[in-house]
Amino acid sequence: MKVLAAMSGGVDSAVAAARAVEAGHDVVGVHLALSRMPGTLRTGSRGCCTIEDSRDAWRACDILGIPYYVWDFSERFKEDVVDDFIAEYAAGRTPNPCMRCNERIKFAALLEKALALGFDAVCTGHYAKVIEDSDGNRELHRAADWAKDQSYVLGVLTHEQLKHSMFPLAETPSKAEVRAEAERRGLSVANKPDSHDICFIPDGDTRGWLAERIEMTDGAIVDTNGEQVGTHPGANAFTVGQRRGLKLGTPADDGKPRFVLEIRPKENTVVVGPERMLAVDQLRGIKVSWAGLPIDAVVNGVQFDCMAQVRAHGDPVDAVAWMEDDAEGKAELVVRLTEPMRGVAPGQTVVLYQGSRVLGQATLDSARSLERPELQPAP
Repeated sequence: MKVLAAMSGGVDSAVAAARAVEAGHDVVGVHLALSRMPGTLRTGSRGCCTIEDSRDAWRACDILGIPYYVWDFSERFKEDVVDDFIAEYAAGRTPNPCMRCNERIKFAALLEKALALGFDAVCTGHYAKVIEDSDGNRELHRAADWAKDQSYVLGVLTHEQLKHSMFPLAETPSKAEVRAEAERRGLSVANKPDSHDICFIPDGDTRGWLAERIEMTDGAIVDTNGEQVGTHPGANAFTVGQRRGLKLGTPADDGKPRFVLEIRPKENTVVVGPERMLAVDQLRGIKVSWAGLPIDAVVNGVQFDCMAQVRAHGDPVDAVAWMEDDAEGKAELVVRLTEPMRGVAPGQTVVLYQGSRVLGQATLDSARSLERPELQPAP
């Protein structure tokens, strides 16, 4: 096949491209320039897609003997990922920019351009697996190494996108093996540290970064009875489940720490309460998509057993899910958990699994406790 290898400049994408070449595919490497600040260098292992990463990607392609290009997706990235991130925080939600990047950049904009140029597939260094069923339909599954599994952030991929996705690291049992392989192949990125945190906030100071882009004004921190217990410099900088940085002037009656339970951006108010009130057992999601063809239960509109995961490396929880229309007739995903999750916030992504298979995903619109209404924040 004619394969476009997305080269981030890291060890995973370099080895994935090498394996695609070794498999006999006609491979071209491309690095996505996602920032208009070409002088930006990564800080340790923070961030990615910098000028340093571009050079590392070029060196890898040179060793592999494949063509190398840099495509400028900075404007699209700003609109679809960065601006979306800001807008979500401004609305009091907690977004996942990696999900948006995979959805709108790597497997929408990039794949769209690749197909237009005659490529058959896009190859990435994600740890995930694509399996074909008996009818030849593609399914997304967890990688062999569950510790490095990245199927969660790929839960946004559609049936059509999976047809053109290639993940050569799917069966690799560990990251150590990938690094060892890179060393054997003479790739200089063999020992390069993994990137983490949000790539466009390389210093990791999300609150400070947001303060420069969202108008922050002082407001009240209230308890679940609506009584003011402190003040904050801007509600948009807080997230559900947060404990540090509240600086409350009034201690809780039981002397235990309080946690952020809810953010109300219209009122510029942060609601806090005891840790136990973070537990929720029903999730409602919007912007639903299915990874591959939806299972029969979804097509037939009935409940189905599954596992729900709300963080990239969070533990999945057994659940029952179904589709339901809201008051305006818009389809929502409802997920009833068999045991509560803590610190789940609107804006996060819930990804559903059956075994190792990814069924689909939705953006959380609400998360609440059904069986213990006393644990819900006061309206």
